[in-house]
Amino acid sequence: MAPAPRDMADGPSPARGIGSRPNPDLPKMAAALPLPPAARSCRQPAPPPGRCRSPPRRACVRGEPAAGRGLRSLRAAMGRAGRWLPAVVALFYGALAALVLLGVRDVLFLYEENRCSMTYMYEYPEYLKIKLPKKTARRYPAYELYLYGEGNYAEENKNLLLTGIPVLFLPGNAGSYKQVRSLGSIALRKAEDIDFKYHFNFFSVNFNEELVALYGGSLQRQTKFVHECIKVILKLYRDREFAPTSVAIVGHSMGGLVARALLTLKNFKPELINLLITQATPHVAPVMPLDKYLTDFYTAVNDHWILKAQDLRNLTTLSVAGGFRDYQVRSGLAFLPRLSQHGSALSVVSSAVPRAWASTDHLSVVWCKELILATIRAFFDLIDEDTRQITEDPKKRMSVLNHHFVRHPAKIFEESPEAFTELTGAFTWITVKASKWTYSVYNDSDGKYFTFPLASHRKSSSHVYCENSMLDTSSWIYGCMNSNSSMCLEATDLSWRAELLPTTKVVILKLQDYPSLSHIVIQVPPTAGNKYTLDCEFFQEDSRTVQLPVTHLFSFGLSSSKIVLNSTGLLYNVQLQHFNQIYQAFKIHVESHCQSLKERKPNVYRLHIPWSHEDSIIVAKVPSLTEISAKLHIARPQNDSRVPELNIYSSSDCQYETSLTQILGQIIRFHAGALPAYVVSNILLTYGGQLSTWISTGQCPDFTLELVRTAKPYKVEPLISVVVFLQGFNWFREIWESLSLPEVDAAALSSQDTWFPLVSLILFLFGTGIAYWSGVFFSLSLRLFSSLWFTLIRPTAPRRDTKLLTPRGLCGVLSLALVSWTTCGAFAIVIIYLQYWFKVIKLHVNVRAEQNMINGDSDGSKETSQNSSNDTVKNQSSIDCTSKATQSLPNSTTAEAVNNLKMHVTILNLFTWIMLLNLPSLIYWLKNLRYSVSLDPDPCRSTAVILVCILELLINSNISELKSSKLLKIAAKVPLPLSVAMVAFGQLHLYKVPHFVTFSLLLHVLCCIV
Repeated sequence: MAPAPRDMADGPSPARGIGSRPNPDLPKMAAALPLPPAARSCRQPAPPPGRCRSPPRRACVRGEPAAGRGLRSLRAAMGRAGRWLPAVVALFYGALAALVLLGVRDVLFLYEENRCSMTYMYEYPEYLKIKLPKKTARRYPAYELYLYGEGNYAEENKNLLLTGIPVLFLPGNAGSYKQVRSLGSIALRKAEDIDFKYHFNFFSVNFNEELVALYGGSLQRQTKFVHECIKVILKLYRDREFAPTSVAIVGHSMGGLVARALLTLKNFKPELINLLITQATPHVAPVMPLDKYLTDFYTAVNDHWILKAQDLRNLTTLSVAGGFRDYQVRSGLAFLPRLSQHGSALSVVSSAVPRAWASTDHLSVVWCKELILATIRAFFDLIDEDTRQITEDPKKRMSVLNHHFVRHPAKIFEESPEAFTELTGAFTWITVKASKWTYSVYNDSDGKYFTFPLASHRKSSSHVYCENSMLDTSSWIYGCMNSNSSMCLEATDLSWRAELLPTTKVVILKLQDYPSLSHIVIQVPPTAGNKYTLDCEFFQEDSRTVQLPVTHLFSFGLSSSKIVLNSTGLLYNVQLQHFNQIYQAFKIHVESHCQSLKERKPNVYRLHIPWSHEDSIIVAKVPSLTEISAKLHIARPQNDSRVPELNIYSSSDCQYETSLTQILGQIIRFHAGALPAYVVSNILLTYGGQLSTWISTGQCPDFTLELVRTAKPYKVEPLISVVVFLQGFNWFREIWESLSLPEVDAAALSSQDTWFPLVSLILFLFGTGIAYWSGVFFSLSLRLFSSLWFTLIRPTAPRRDTKLLTPRGLCGVLSLALVSWTTCGAFAIVIIYLQYWFKVIKLHVNVRAEQNMINGDSDGSKETSQNSSNDTVKNQSSIDCTSKATQSLPNSTTAEAVNNLKMHVTILNLFTWIMLLNLPSLIYWLKNLRYSVSLDPDPCRSTAVILVCILELLINSNISELKSSKLLKIAAKVPLPLSVAMVAFGQLHLYKVPHFVTFSLLLHVLCCIV
């Protein structure tokens, strides 16, 4: 006999999957609908206690009126909507994940090709280990000091009778002391070219390739060791004729920060360093603030450099960033803090460095030949001929650095160039009165002077532009003062106003700035086999300036701006209006069309950012379609009104079509480090929602379904926005500080010009998408492992732990607490995490085993009912009643196990992120295990001890134990304020994220006890 149908007023069917949750309002809705008499007559009276309801009569069901059918249609429609909802949710979060992946793709893959050349050696490199004092070697057993050498030079220096200029190289995160090779080799070749009149001795420190970007506990130790190394290096030159009193330092990545930290030591003398060059060093903030020691170290260094700026004015600092190819350290972090000394600090991006013009990744910045050549040329120009050491004049040092790293005039550096030059030689003087002039030179045996009288051009033109394709270092353009004749015997050298570009050197003069000049003179020396071209033109600035407004932020690449230039000149400036924030990112497409097919020089396009040295230059053939990436490393300062420009160094008969479209990527580049805080915040909200649902319905919903229902931005973002707004008022800031509350991270990011109102909302949605798909992946991996377990072991009778803490568990807690306190806290966290993972897999296997047992019993009862189909209805109803009575106990037990599994899965998901955030200190400890068994200092020691105790209790906990707890309502409400606090204070301090999660789990444990 078939099983009896359910009565219409009984609500939805109880047959549900593990991941579903009943709607408590659906039975009320059904009961509230009025039923006609025929439908009401179908209701069966309630059976007496202890008896089952008899099945309804079929005649009543067949005679169901239209109202009853409408109710069933309503329920069917709601069921169909419920079936479509997961697909819509998955589609939405899939779109969020796709946006995150697009941003990651833009950061990791969409950048210019590598244009750096590799540096090569002519002899085998050797690294001579310098013997340190016993006390220093005993205190720092993992660190060493080396001297670089090659061939005969290495042999000569084995006795350490050094006579050169000392330079100390400091490697960065996981860096090797052998990375000094490129600098040392090229400096050696340069010294050989001048017969060792001057030469440099390059030293390098071995930091044992420590991961100091992820663990800040050893940064102070490295700083003190470098101080000892400087003392040892200077002692090697004692009693020499030109003994140095200071050293120059080149620091790569975190090595540059360690060099800056030297000045914070109490016993360090600032005069021991005269020059500091950092390569791809994150000066502003750590890339991933994973522990308190790292953020405190940054705060101490930056505060000292700001407060003691006047004391550091004799130290010249150059910071070179890698550009967009360096996705590990974005260039905005490599710019020195603005409040530090303005006159002695310089920050540039490698793509703007003359004669390099190439973006470098985080490692190639130490071997990029073009960049290393610029560095070595600067070193040799910094030498004082009297002392044969680096000059003590800060102004000269800054002049040299600007010459080689900012604006190169295509001339050899001169500290004080002569004001006037005599124009001598048997050259022909030719007067040019045209506003546009071109001259090609090839095998010209006679030298010429071309003079351009300015009187006839001052009224019609505001500027004069000249370019020369001969890339030598000789002077070529002069200014003649008050000359009425066709010849000028004495003139001022305007070649120092020129600028070197990849294919030409150009000079732009504003005539108003040179009122005393009567002529401009172009010198064409005799050539033998050389071919080059000179061009000059006078123009009005307004005629060569075009404004191109950038597309709106919310156009999402669907709109574009476009202009067409019919070129009649040699230079155009396209001003990019409203392009001043770091979240703006565009693609500029420049398409050139030329009328004639004659051989042409390549076009040069330069994206010029006036408030920072981050220009990018691209050379393109003619005709061509060129794509230029327009992104900012530094936002425009508030008191600056300058506009970025696209400088087009063009041909005079070509047409240029310029369009601009928006792209993604900057949010991920600038804020990817804050995503873990947003992800864990979403998971914590979901955890609180599961507890609340358990209180109201007695069932724990699935993680992904509760995430969709609970993780909403309006629960977190408005409060943070209000606090950031109120912190702009002094009275609120005073109240905030009186409560000893830390600064909200969003306010700190706003002060760095890397924040805008919608970025937190976007990051929260990205975090929701990551949490959703990580939950899906987590569930799938859990099912996979449990399936393997179920297949291999086949459990029969699952065991149930009735005690929160067994004697065996107590021994485990004490053991792991001892491990955490004496060795590494992260090691204990990983061990307890693996135990918890094993527990959840075992729980999942037990749930499957129970469900299989119940399904087996159900199949057996169905077979029995079919064999007894000839029995009476009365006997059948008594059998059904007995069957339900016998199955009620295992059904409730299975439901309890399922709810327990869902809660443990969410806790394990939270704990996974805690483990990942503490993993770097474990890697550091394992790498240095041969030097010390204990990690000192340990950033997660105390947190690990607390988590070990909590997790050991949670392993044996059951969700049914929470029902009667007095703290359950508090534990369900606390995750919301903790999620808000995590987003407010955890973006720039990721090490605080485990603290918020630990507090929430501690309340969960207390609920199991109280």
